[in-house]
Amino acid sequence: MNVLIVDDEAPARDRLRQLLEDGGEHVVVGEAGNGREALELAGKLNPDVVLLDIRMPGLDGVETAHHLNSFDTPPAVVFTTAYDEYAIDAFDANAIGYVLKPVRKERLDKALAQAARLGHNVLGEVARQSGIAEQRQHVCARLQGELKLIPVSEVHYFLADQKYVCVAHKNGRDLIDDSLKSLEDEFADTFVRIHRAALVAVSSIGSLQKTEDGRTRVQLRDPGPDNNNGDDLFISRRHLTDVKRRLRKG
Repeated sequence: MNVLIVDDEAPARDRLRQLLEDGGEHVVVGEAGNGREALELAGKLNPDVVLLDIRMPGLDGVETAHHLNSFDTPPAVVFTTAYDEYAIDAFDANAIGYVLKPVRKERLDKALAQAARLGHNVLGEVARQSGIAEQRQHVCARLQGELKLIPVSEVHYFLADQKYVCVAHKNGRDLIDDSLKSLEDEFADTFVRIHRAALVAVSSIGSLQKTEDGRTRVQLRDPGPDNNNGDDLFISRRHLTDVKRRLRKG
């Protein structure tokens, strides 16, 4: 198999490369020192497997795996980690491949043989059980084959758009593959549903405005240059009470 090695520590990458090259069964197609670089290389190199360190600055391993899943043909993922009983229990419970540092060849060979592609729901469950990461810090859009990471802190709202979701953020608008329901579950502490097709960041809501026909509309605090608040941001009656409660709560 073609393998991409991802670790923020060069000695750890060297160790994995040596083990793989000594075995002669797999080909190391590249190395990355962080999650963002891993996504860029994976998009160019199309590895079969990514050996992915969990604890890295910036994008950690679990979030990087989430974004790898957005590829047309996602690579399999094997996590590498120093011992953490909560993480190991979570991996075992969800049948996720991992190797402990310092990595031993026998364990690495076994993990590669069992490497599997991981769904978003499985990764989310592992994150919750292990405490590795409660939620992603970015959502991922694909633009002409390139990956674009959008900080969740810069998102104004998510709007269902046929089979995609439009994400409106401070620098524009993009389409992502995540479902609105999965986004609502993951970001429930910072976003509120205003109608069946829209989630709005509570921090982005500037005011609620009554229209002449009696409906209530969300006015964004700072919509940005490419967003004139022209989308359907009316609050349905069934969600109005919850929106007001979330605004009072802050």
